[in-house]
Order: sequence, then C-alpha cells, then structure tokens
Amino acid sequence: MAIVLALLAAGANALATVFQRVGIEEADRQAVPARGLMSGVLRRPIWFAGFGLTTLSFLLQAIALSLGDLSTVQPVMVTELVFLLVMLGLWFHGSLGWREWVGVSGTATGLGVFLAASAAVGGHQHPRGEDWLLLLVASVGGIFSACLLSLRGTRSWRAALLGVAGGIAFALTAAFIKTAADQWGRGPVYVLSHWQGYAVAVAGLCGFVITQHALGAGPVAASQSALLIVNPLASIVMGIWLFGDRLRLGGGREALEIVFLGVMFVSLFILSHSPLISVDAHAEGLGRAARPAGARGGELPSA
Repeated sequence: MAIVLALLAAGANALATVFQRVGIEEADRQAVPARGLMSGVLRRPIWFAGFGLTTLSFLLQAIALSLGDLSTVQPVMVTELVFLLVMLGLWFHGSLGWREWVGVSGTATGLGVFLAASAAVGGHQHPRGEDWLLLLVASVGGIFSACLLSLRGTRSWRAALLGVAGGIAFALTAAFIKTAADQWGRGPVYVLSHWQGYAVAVAGLCGFVITQHALGAGPVAASQSALLIVNPLASIVMGIWLFGDRLRLGGGREALEIVFLGVMFVSLFILSHSPLISVDAHAEGLGRAARPAGARGGELPSA
C-alpha cells in the first residue's frame, strides 16, 4: 500500500507542476503591470488546481511514509519525472522517442527489481536524539558544502551541485515527515509539541529555495539528474541510520540491488535529458496550454 500511495503522490505532484506552470504562463502573458504576476496567477483556476494537487501529493506521501519505510517510499517518489514526461508528451502532443521509452522502461525495471530484492523492513519509529543530531550535522554540512562549491565553475557544475544540495534537503524533509506522520497517531497536540513537525516546513522551504536557484543556475538536466540520484540515496542512508531500515542481503542480493539501482539512476539521467523536459525553447507550447490540441513541445515546469 505504501508503494501505491507513493506512486499516486508522485503522479499528483507531476500533474500539479504542469497545472501551476500553465497558470503562471497564462498570467505572465495577460497580467497588467500595475497588478503584477501574482495577481494574475490568483485569477487562474488551473493554478489553484495545481496547488490542490500539491497538497494532495504531500498528504499521500505522508501517509505512505507512515505505512512504509523511508528507504522504500522515497526511491518510488522519483517516478515523478516519468509521470511528468508522459504528461508533457500527451498534453503538448510531443513525440516520445527512443530516449523516453528507454528511460521510462529502465526506471520502472530498475526500481521494481530493487524494491523486490531489497524488501526493506523498518526497525523502529522513534529515532534517538543523538542520531538526529548527527544526521542534522551531516546533512547541513553536505548542503552547505554543495552550495559553497556551486559558487564557482561552469553553469552545469553549479546546477548539479545545487541539485545535490536540494536532494539532501528533500531527503531530510521526508525523514521529518515520516516522524511527524508516525506521531500523528497520538493526536495533533502531540505533533505540535515536538520539533520534527516544525522542521518539515523549514527543511521543505530550504529544499524549495535551493532547487529554484538550481533551475536558474544552469541546465535543468544537470540539476534534475543530481537531485534524482542524490535524493533516494540519501533517503536510504537516512532510513537505515534513523529508523533502522533493513535491506535484505545475502545470496547475491547485494549485487542485484546495486546493479538495478544503478539502472534506475542511469534511466533517470537519460529521461532528464529528454527534449520534452530539458529544452528551454518550448515556452510557446506552454503558453498554448489552454488549447492543448494545437500545442507542440514542452518544458520542465519550474514551479
């Protein structure tokens, strides 16, 4: 059930991204300068539909994390890119070539075999305080180091490093969400009396800001590739570290898990370079989103 909910959350977030970007593009074309872009956005029902789907995606992810393990749910969430690519192809009538089909099939196969082989089992729901402290120091250190290194270098290098920082931040956010979701069974007051619930907002906002800078720093493909690879890896490490998640090992499973996790990452890398997602020259297609039958092309919605 946790995997199904995670897939639904990924699909809802992908559709939300398309809806919100369409609303922004429509408002950008028609907004009166005196009122500004946000005034135009708030008049677009499709943008509110996207906002509602974002909220739904968050709730589905929280339920999935309460039912499943961090090291299982978060790798499934990367399928958002698969859903996004398919939606862009259908919405804008873009053609799906070999790159897209190889990426989609490779992602599905790699993820499916990894989940079947690892069959992670959570050890406990209450991480120790010292484990939280060490994880926070390591995570903040990794985010800060990646952001610092991104100040120099090529645009691709800067975007990739910011993608790494965003991947760590979102993995940390998921760890906080799982803890808050586990605490929810004791009531809202119990959640509000513990710091992890507030940390969800802080870490999530941090990840959002970093990824927005990543989108502006360089090629979308560079930042997305780094984020999609680092996020599930960091989540697996955090799941083992904090919650005692145990991956099934022995009998050659280690090699199988590593190989097919690698297949998933390579496939996501290929997908992130798809013209439907990585090319920035499709704003016209997004601008015609209200009339999808006559649209061509697509762009990664940077909502």
